[in-house]
Amino acid sequence: MSDEDDLEDFEPDQDDFEKEEDEKETEEGEDYRKEGEEFPEEWLPTPLTEDMMKEGLSLLCKTGSGLAHAYVKLEVKERDLTDIYLLRSYIHLRYVDVSENHLTDLSPLNYLTHLLWLKADGNRLRSAQLNELPYLQIASFAYNQITDTEGISHPRLETLNLKGNRIHMVTGLDPQKLISLHTVELRGNQLESTVGINLPKLKNLYLAQNLLKKVEGLEDLSNLTTLHLRDNQIDTLSGFSREMKSLQYLNLRGNMVANLGELAKLRDLPKLRALVLLDNPCTEETNYRQEALVQMPYLERLDKEFYEEEERAEADEIRQSLKEDKEKEQEPEPMPDLEPEQSLI
Repeated sequence: MSDEDDLEDFEPDQDDFEKEEDEKETEEGEDYRKEGEEFPEEWLPTPLTEDMMKEGLSLLCKTGSGLAHAYVKLEVKERDLTDIYLLRSYIHLRYVDVSENHLTDLSPLNYLTHLLWLKADGNRLRSAQLNELPYLQIASFAYNQITDTEGISHPRLETLNLKGNRIHMVTGLDPQKLISLHTVELRGNQLESTVGINLPKLKNLYLAQNLLKKVEGLEDLSNLTTLHLRDNQIDTLSGFSREMKSLQYLNLRGNMVANLGELAKLRDLPKLRALVLLDNPCTEETNYRQEALVQMPYLERLDKEFYEEEERAEADEIRQSLKEDKEKEQEPEPMPDLEPEQSLI
């Protein structure tokens, strides 16, 4: 079953990074790690060569004043590369794919100031840090050994993929510099907290398969529409704020929410239309679907099923009954009738 299926009409258009199925992503991550386990720590040096460049270059475009031309796309996947120093002189490159090699250093890319798109998945990187690249829009560092999010400050960066790394805490993502970032993929890391993702322009956030126990520090994500928290250890729904006014889709599948009362903490999300709670203990309650709709009257779909009009009508009745009961509780009790004083004679 895929997150793409879960989203259906509620998920905004996604880049290739977000369109893969969960099962495929899991298998892919296992393949990368198995490859790394089969080889020794030290690789035979394999630098990028001119012959490899000739094979991998494509997409001839005009450069500079338009009088000169250069190839702007390079694909050198699965070449056992340990060194891409040669790229320093290919300053016109705009699209670079160096995935599935043995790279530990991407610093030669700092010279590619026209770079728009970078894919460096399945290497041995410990950091995604690069100099500020003024035109970089999409960057993918999935399935490496990256331990932090420092040194990412590209002003036009829109999509950042750090899936399948070893990140424990998000730090260094400066909203004043990452002014275009709308999609962050951190699935399959070791995150223990959501603190540090203070990016008000963010629309899509993928935090599945981490070690999260609660949501915190996301109050300023007023433009967030999609939030994936699948397969964590979340048992409370505290941390969702009314300031998260754009959130439409929330995936909490495979967590530890046991108390249906926790759903009341989502009622202040005005645009929440789709909620996934499959594989949480609370879904075993007989009134699970009904309680969710009572708490969130604007919810259109729970898990895989849309609400029927009959369910809505029943939830409205329950909600009205609860309102009347609450009003009765708040009414002041009438003063007791006073009996006339008895004569003392």
